[in-house]
Amino acid sequence: MNSQELEFLLKKVQNKDISVERALEDLVSLPFGDLGFAKIDNHREIRVGYPEVIYCEGKTYEQIKEIIKYMDANNENILATRVSEKIGMKLRHDFTKGIYNTLGRTYTIKNKETKETKDFIAIVSGGTSDLAVVEEAYETAKIFGNRVKKFTDVGVAGIHRLFSEIEEIRKAKVIIVVAGMEGALASVVGGLVNQPVIAVPTSIGYGANFQGVSALLSMLNSCASGVTVVNIDNGFGAAYSASQINKL
Repeated sequence: MNSQELEFLLKKVQNKDISVERALEDLVSLPFGDLGFAKIDNHREIRVGYPEVIYCEGKTYEQIKEIIKYMDANNENILATRVSEKIGMKLRHDFTKGIYNTLGRTYTIKNKETKETKDFIAIVSGGTSDLAVVEEAYETAKIFGNRVKKFTDVGVAGIHRLFSEIEEIRKAKVIIVVAGMEGALASVVGGLVNQPVIAVPTSIGYGANFQGVSALLSMLNSCASGVTVVNIDNGFGAAYSASQINKL
């Protein structure tokens, strides 16, 4: 149940179409759906504004399928992350209305139209190798109803590429910066804008990058104020936070 459905239920009580007791029963009888192997949170969208998201790594295809089937029957918008290509192809076969983003490893089903925000989220990335994280962030922000613009391959090795886009980037309400290697892009962007910057270190880089640890530490130690940092390769987490800011 989302906020619109809750409002509809309360109006039915107000109009005396249903009793208070019946409305209370509808609210508390199914706080979660028990599938045996998973308990699906039916009230999450009421509490936090967004439905439950399916993290697919470590789950079998049958588990993922049953969770999506349950949420789809409840008319929820569905976002599944870290979906392997093999599982993504199976989902496309079993749920034909869904969209699989091969690069971002996301699978989405849009059952309800969400009014798109007037303000937009900018996603800025260092290089082409960072695009998988960019796409995860993009699909997350879009399914949550945000307008999103991508500015890719504008890393510090050719900083003039960033300068050619900076005026449009400054129009965003919040900026996600995705970068690997030494992670310097977040500090550069943070020093050029007055919007909040959410930095995403990626596991892209040579040996001393330590699978993204060097970029993570660089971003955590940014000399630019207003830069906050999520975990390595966490495009989903960055987009979730950006969506909350964008909708303030």
